Amino acid sequence: MSATPDVTALRLLIGIASLGSVGAAARQAGMSQPAASKRVVRLERDLGLTLVLRSATGSSLTTEGQVVVDWARKVLDAYDHLLGAAGSLRNGVNGDLRVAASMTIAEHLMPRWIFETRRAHPRLHVGLEVANSAQVQERVLAGSSDIGFVEGPHLDPQLQSKVVATDRLVVVVAPEHPWATRRRAVRREELVNTPLVVRESGSGTRLTAENVLGSRCAEPLLELGSNEAVKGAVVAGAGPCILSGLAVDAEVAQKRLIAVTVRGIDLTRRLRAVWPRGAELGEPSRWLLDAASVES
Repeated sequence: MSATPDVTALRLLIGIASLGSVGAAARQAGMSQPAASKRVVRLERDLGLTLVLRSATGSSLTTEGQVVVDWARKVLDAYDHLLGAAGSLRNGVNGDLRVAASMTIAEHLMPRWIFETRRAHPRLHVGLEVANSAQVQERVLAGSSDIGFVEGPHLDPQLQSKVVATDRLVVVVAPEHPWATRRRAVRREELVNTPLVVRESGSGTRLTAENVLGSRCAEPLLELGSNEAVKGAVVAGAGPCILSGLAVDAEVAQKRLIAVTVRGIDLTRRLRAVWPRGAELGEPSRWLLDAASVES
C-alpha cells in the first residue's frame, strides 16, 4: 500500500455497500459522482485491490471490497471516537456536560462513552478534563465537574458512586528482565520488596497497587506522571511496573513488554462514576452514566 487510505473514501465505500451505487453514495456524502468515483479509484490504487464492480445498473462490492468495508467500519468507529473525545478535551470546562476522568479511563474508555452519548444526543457538548483519581474527586466536590470517573480504591465519603466497569492491573517487565523468562510465578513478597516504576501520588493505579501490596512496599524506583512515561521507562529496562491491562495490551501483544504472573495477589479493580452525595445528577450526566454502565 503506497498511502494511508482517506477517510472520505472509506465512507464512500460503506455507502456503496449499503446504497448500491457510487452516485447514491456520493449524494449521501454531499459530493459529485465524478469526485466520488475518483476518491474510490484512488482508494483501490492505494490498497492495490479492486473493491467495486461497476455496471450500467449500479455498483456492487467485490469479495475483497466486502472485507475492506467490514474493516473500514471499525476504523471509522475508532476515528469518530477520537474526534468526539478530542472535541471534549478542546471544550474543557466550557462544555454543557463537564466531565473529569482519571488517565486510564480517559485514554481507553471515555472516547467510546462520549461517542455513544453524543450519537444519541448530537447537540450535547462534553468538556473533558483528565487528572488522577484524587484530583478528579476534588474537581467533582468543588463543583468544577458535573461527574467524575475514577480508578482508585478510596472514595471521599462526600461522594456517591456507581461501578461502571472492571479492570485488572498487570505486572509487566522488559523482555530482557530476569522475570520475563522465569518459569515460576513471582511471589507476592518478592514483588513487595522490589522497587517499581510507579505513577504519581494520587493515581488510581498506584493507589490500587499499594492497597493490594500493603504499606511495606519498597521505595519506588521511578515516579512518573503518565502511563506512557511509565511504559517507556520499563521498555528501556528501568524495572518492573504495575499498570492497567488496558494500558499495556498493545505492548504485550507486540512483545515489547512481558506480562508476569504473580502468586498470592488479586489485582482486579472496579472503575466508578462519582458525584456529590445527596445531589441529583443532571440529565446529561445520566446520559453519559448510561453509556458507561454498559461496561458493567
